[in-house]
Formats: sequence, C-alpha cells, structure tokens
Amino acid sequence: MKFKNLSHTPRIGILGGGQLARMSAYAAYQLGFEVVIWETTPASPAANITKHDFAGSILDDTLLRRFADACDVITLENEFIDAERLHFLESLGKKVFPSSKTIGLIQDKFVQKRTLARKGIPVPKFMEIKGAGDYLRAAKQVGLPFLLKSRKMGYDGYGNATVFTQKDFSDTIARLQERHSALMGESFVNFKKELAIMVVRTKKETCVYPVVESIQENHICKKVIAPAAITPAIAASATDIAVAAVEAVNGYGIFGIELFLTQNGELLLNEMAPRPHNTGHYTIDACVTSQFENHIRSVLDLPLGSCGMTHKSAVMINLLGKRNGAGIPTNYHEALADPGTHLHVYGKSSSRPGRKMGHITVTGKSRDNCMMKAENAAAITDL
Repeated sequence: MKFKNLSHTPRIGILGGGQLARMSAYAAYQLGFEVVIWETTPASPAANITKHDFAGSILDDTLLRRFADACDVITLENEFIDAERLHFLESLGKKVFPSSKTIGLIQDKFVQKRTLARKGIPVPKFMEIKGAGDYLRAAKQVGLPFLLKSRKMGYDGYGNATVFTQKDFSDTIARLQERHSALMGESFVNFKKELAIMVVRTKKETCVYPVVESIQENHICKKVIAPAAITPAIAASATDIAVAAVEAVNGYGIFGIELFLTQNGELLLNEMAPRPHNTGHYTIDACVTSQFENHIRSVLDLPLGSCGMTHKSAVMINLLGKRNGAGIPTNYHEALADPGTHLHVYGKSSSRPGRKMGHITVTGKSRDNCMMKAENAAAITDL
C-alpha cells in the first residue's frame, strides 16, 4: 500500500470485532494507523477501542459500502463471512486480505481438504457426507471411529462430533445440521501431539513462527507450549507443510496451521485458519514481532518483522470463564502476583463458564517452570 498520497491516517478495516480484531487493532495503533470495525452487534471488544464502528448485517449492501468507504484496506478476524460478501467489497475497489478466492478455498472444510490434498499436502482421510444413509460408506472409507464435521461455521469444537456407532451418526447429523447443512466425515487420528504454526506471507516474503504444541480440552485450545518438544527434522517438515498449505490457497496475510503428529511420526494437516490464531497468542510476549503486528504489516504490504522468539520457552494458557458476571477479573492483585506473568483480558462485557475471556503467558528458560507458573496464575485468576 502506498501512503504518500493519502490525505488521512491509513485506516485498516477488520471484519469481526472479537478478541483477535482487538489485538490486531492494538498492533495497528502502535504503528500509527486507525482501525475500522464491522461486527453484527455493537459494543464488541474491538469496537470499544475505535471511533470507527459499523454494526449490522453482512448482507446489508448499504452498510458494507459505508464500511468500505471508511477503509483503505480490509482484513478479517474469522473465516465465517461468505466469500461472496468479500468479493462484493473487492468489487468496490477495496483490497481484501486474504482475498475472496482464498477464503472460498478455506471456509468450507471439505473444499479446504480437497484443495490441500490435490496439492500433495498430507491430510487425514475425508469424504463428503450427503445424508443419514452414508454411515456404512463412511465407516468403510474413513474408518471407525470417525469425525463428523460441519463444513462451515465450526470452531472450538462446535460443529464436530466423534462417531462410534450408527446411532451416534444419526443423532449427530440432526444436531450438526442445525449449525450448517453441509457435513463431511474425517478419519479419527490417534495423534501423539497436536502442533501449530503461524505463517505470514506477502508478495515479497514469507515469515514462519516456531512450531508449538497445542493442548486441547473439550475441543478448545487450553495451553500452548513454545517451542514444541519435537526433533529439528519434524519441525522442519511441519514448517514446509504449513508454508505449502498457504501457497496452495494463494494466501496472503497471516494463517494459523494446525497439524497432527501421529504415533508413528507422520504429520497430517488438521485445519488452517486465514487469520491470527489462538496458538499464536504467545508471540505477543515471547517473539520479536507478535502475530498481530505481522498481521497488520502483511495487510499493508510492509516489511515483515522477525518471527523469532526472544525467550527460550513460553507457555500460554487460555482463561475460560469460571462464572457468570463482569468480564474482568475480580482479583487482579492475586492474578498479577508473579512479576513474570503477562495477563491479557479481552474486554468482553460479561463472563460465562467456558467462554474465552483472556489468556496468560509466562516466558523463561524452562518449559516446565513456565508451565508451572502459568498454571498457577490461571488457577488463581477469577474471570
């Protein structure tokens, strides 16, 4: 993006107003830019820190035109907005990162897997599920047990279920189709570790963050260990797969790539997200340049910052709501008692059990020591 002829401070439009947009906005403000937020409802976490706030339906062409007019470039914090809506913004002369074509290859998980498989990227066995009569075909093609997934609108375990029996299959289809009508089946992977990598790419360069280990609880990312305790050869292979995946969808911007390391040492790409990712939150406190700053840099086609770590180890733990109430800790003094604890609160108006409310990162020389301190701080924090 060229800045010399602009008559105002460059404005970055973000589709979505949650914590990822909020943290990207912080990075944009650090660089001197302004942020424009679109969200379906007002007073979102990101909207609360900008004066440029649009709230309403993504299907409202008039609203989207007003949003586009307020932006110099547009990006997003989630992959749930239909590619057609992004194409509409592009038709107004706005550059969108990632592009509508890239999002069109990612947001439908079946299309995503098919695209990656055609490029030779290792993925679990998968198939399209057309209806309740597909159980036997799925059991034969991808094996038992297998995962039944919503092709769109699935995240943090929502839209996924493990199928062991035909009854599981019948019961789950009805429930998942309430979320999204199109479904897919995928083989159940007996993994040794879940790994993740953040890849940021512009027309001129690609920067890759360290491979991390992601620990899930109830299908939600609970902990991230950076770097992952894996061999250099596995780390290099995982990095190659992640970069190839981004290139396969002609992706520009920042991408989160999740992989399985199987019991026999095989790497399989699980999913990719065209945005900042939960597994990259540790980069705020543990890397030269955070994923959010590089997100902003990539959108504006600026030189990327180093993705290297500034500490030997880091552990990030998500803070899930423990109660119904205000969206801030009731005990800041206890939560911040350890001087090495980095507390991030997402600015959501209310907390509820299981809702992502913030995260804690601890950096240091030892994975075990970082984990102990992070777990202690997370257990103490009342949020």
